[in-house]
Amino acid sequence: MNKRRHPRIAMKGMVADISDGRGFFTGTVHNISRFGLAIEDIPAKINSHVEFLTVIVDGQGGHFKLKLRPKWENVAGRQKLIGGTINHCSMAWTDFVMNLELPTDDIWGTS
Repeated sequence: MNKRRHPRIAMKGMVADISDGRGFFTGTVHNISRFGLAIEDIPAKINSHVEFLTVIVDGQGGHFKLKLRPKWENVAGRQKLIGGTINHCSMAWTDFVMNLELPTDDIWGTS
């Protein structure tokens, strides 16, 4: 069972430009939440063992510059999937994500 406070939202058509401080790479946003995101299709040579990655996220009407603290990675051949937490989420990011979240169940049927 998923015990996350804020759900992950699968994304399509959202691009991420990422820097590890030594190079720039482009990936695809896999999923987002209010305080984190996962990026796939990143070249495996990116250094995800840095304190923060700088990420520019573009798509679905949004454009955001984020500092991502890497928490995990999955390497498959020459590519990676990296997930992490966003350092100091902006209100614009939070609003963007909240507008994509599914409404919580309304047991009274008032929505």
